Amino acid sequence: MKILHINAVSGIRSTGRICSEIIESLHKNGHKGYIAYSDGIKSRGYKIGNKFDHKCHSLLSRISGKQGYFSLIETYGLLKYIEYLKPDIIHLHNLHGNYINIKMLLKYIGKKDIPTVITLHDCWFYTGKCCHYTVDKCYKWKKECKQCPRIHKDNPSWFFDRSNKMYHDKKKLLGGIKNLAVVGVSDWITGEGKLSFLKDAKIIRRIYNWADFNIFKPVSADDLRLSMNLMDKFVILGVASFWTVDKGLYEFIKLSKSLPNNMVIILLGNIEEDIEAYKNIIHIQETHDIVSLVKLYSLADVLLNLSMEEACGKVTIEALACGTPVIALDSTSNPEQIGDSCGYVVKENHMEDIYRSIDHVYRNTKDYYSQGCINYARKIFNKEDCLNEYMKLYHEIITT
Repeated sequence: MKILHINAVSGIRSTGRICSEIIESLHKNGHKGYIAYSDGIKSRGYKIGNKFDHKCHSLLSRISGKQGYFSLIETYGLLKYIEYLKPDIIHLHNLHGNYINIKMLLKYIGKKDIPTVITLHDCWFYTGKCCHYTVDKCYKWKKECKQCPRIHKDNPSWFFDRSNKMYHDKKKLLGGIKNLAVVGVSDWITGEGKLSFLKDAKIIRRIYNWADFNIFKPVSADDLRLSMNLMDKFVILGVASFWTVDKGLYEFIKLSKSLPNNMVIILLGNIEEDIEAYKNIIHIQETHDIVSLVKLYSLADVLLNLSMEEACGKVTIEALACGTPVIALDSTSNPEQIGDSCGYVVKENHMEDIYRSIDHVYRNTKDYYSQGCINYARKIFNKEDCLNEYMKLYHEIITT
């Protein structure tokens, strides 16, 4: 089989690494994998556009209220590449990155009748514009999007609400792909997809995100503790590509003001706000160095995931694989990632519950949870098992 992945990034962040690992598995199984992407690590495939086009697309999107309706020349180049490559399957990941014209792409796929797989890394494929909606308690997408409460979130619009048009365009264009498979990365988002217009897809099933246990495993982090002056500290780790309100940034700040002196928070990821002045918070910029990431997971006594909306938290899975217990909010897919004796699921915005759970881990110590975390991650989020599910899906979609 010859399979082309299309994603905003290649080799970096969770979706970029997922694409790279699926392509690696394809090659190991005697198939061919390629990726079309707009940013990230240079890979076998096709780079779409450039930074100037991305900025123009982003500006036009904000002015018009429509995302994925620009980058015509860049998308034409991609379609020429697809003509040349002649893939057996196209696998779509994140298209919302201001780099591709979705109407041109999806029309082409439908016209050429190319078997297509969609992975729901978030909710964008079946909504008008938003990547998530539970915080705003908006479920209009079950019938049709309009009067969007997130008009200034996700990919923000400055003036116009075009969520209704984008919703119906997606419904029509994706409905025009006869041989369509939809993969949800958790039971939660798979269930949501089945309530949307994607329910008519030929195949819809759950395949979890995973961790590579040859990489994500407990390692010695004493040198890092020593260099950061954390030898006698209880370390609470938070990880996100971009820290926002919905990722729990302000809850971390609130928590930092109440922690005893022997506890410290490390926030890894990009933050627009200056938080260096807050007590007990160490900020580290986003890293694409996996070795450094593993060391931080291993350094931490607990991972605190206060994200209110997760399709399937890869951060949680990777922390568990490194033997680090997790405390996460009881929302969206979060509870699925935390097994018995792996940590705690807490009520949304319930600071007392968060304090109590941190105290449980502190008193029990990390060692009490570590082996259970590793065992659960290896059982449920095993890389080889999940990749084999994708291989089976690829065979199924081109043979039935």
